[in-house]
Amino acid sequence: MKILVLNCGSSSIKFQFLSMTNERLICKGGVERIGTNDAILAYEAEGCSKRREVKPVADHTQAIENIISLLLSSECGVIKEKSEIKGIGHRVVHGGEEFSDSVLIDSKVIDCIRKFSTFAPLHNPANLRGIEVCSELLPGIPQVAVFDTAFHHNMPEKSFVYPIPYEYYVENGVRRYGFHGTSHKFVSNRAAEIIGKPVTELKIITCHLGNGCSIAAIDKGVSVDTTMGFTPLEGLAMGTRSGDIDPAIIFFLMEKLSLSSKDMDNMLNKKSGLLGVSGTSNDMREVTAEADKGSKRHQLAIDIFCHRVRKYIGAYAAVMGGVDAVVFTGGIGENGPHVRRKVCSDMEFFGIKIDEALNVAKGTEVISTGKTKVMVISTNEELTIARDTRAIVEKLI
Repeated sequence: MKILVLNCGSSSIKFQFLSMTNERLICKGGVERIGTNDAILAYEAEGCSKRREVKPVADHTQAIENIISLLLSSECGVIKEKSEIKGIGHRVVHGGEEFSDSVLIDSKVIDCIRKFSTFAPLHNPANLRGIEVCSELLPGIPQVAVFDTAFHHNMPEKSFVYPIPYEYYVENGVRRYGFHGTSHKFVSNRAAEIIGKPVTELKIITCHLGNGCSIAAIDKGVSVDTTMGFTPLEGLAMGTRSGDIDPAIIFFLMEKLSLSSKDMDNMLNKKSGLLGVSGTSNDMREVTAEADKGSKRHQLAIDIFCHRVRKYIGAYAAVMGGVDAVVFTGGIGENGPHVRRKVCSDMEFFGIKIDEALNVAKGTEVISTGKTKVMVISTNEELTIARDTRAIVEKLI
């Protein structure tokens, strides 16, 4: 069975095409700068050199048409006809309280995705557009929605209800939803495989650290708490997002500097985090390079970032009453040995002790010598989406 996985953003689409017989990646690529005359189309396939083309791509319809054309291409294509695509898996950011798992897309699901666009205005409309275009261009092929929020759906009320008037939750849906669910699900299951026990017997803390960052406390395979909340702004310090701050700061700055709500939203989401503290970059590699040259401000940005991660690991160990494994994933989590070192230093009282030689070694999944396993696992959200899609499509056959 061959599955097409799509991640549709407002101006970009990433895709992977997989054979689920052996979970093999057949090809991947994407379209960037959709809606411009110099959009970038990238494509990699087995036995074919990488392709990169700059061309006009007016909208998502043209973008997906280009992707389908590449799959069918006589030069570097991987299928002979569209019917070889047995299912399409879509990453959908927000599923609200409606969805606790991935689902076959029908009119009801589409209505719900549209409704939850209120909570994710930058993401859900683009995800929905990808679904609509596939319905037009690939009619009859089953489509599956895989929600970022679904993995966190079973958090207890004490974790997801905010201590504000309860009617705001009941009437307006204001609660912690959590994000990066497919990543947390994938790496926690992989951690269980490495340990050699069922995930249902383990307490795992997963740290997805990239430009966006979140941590999840996963007890017996269930996410019982997570750092991102009503939106992806809550929690850790991130590339450009502030994470947790005193809410009163918002009102203070709005009054002091005559800022609008839009100004504040922009500042907290796009001008804070590593960028806000360092003053130059949201890229941990660039921030680290400047810190290594002696910049105290860049070092402070790293210190704040690592302190927040470390603090939540301690908090989630307390929430679960222990921890069997701590997992690092995402761009920073997988490629930042200095971050892992700083986060895990002096944590032997938790059974956390990393081996520095293993920490800097490429491709090593277990980097610890202590009782609590510390792991570096490459996330694979696309494979998780493909697996869920296959499972749902197989029920239709």
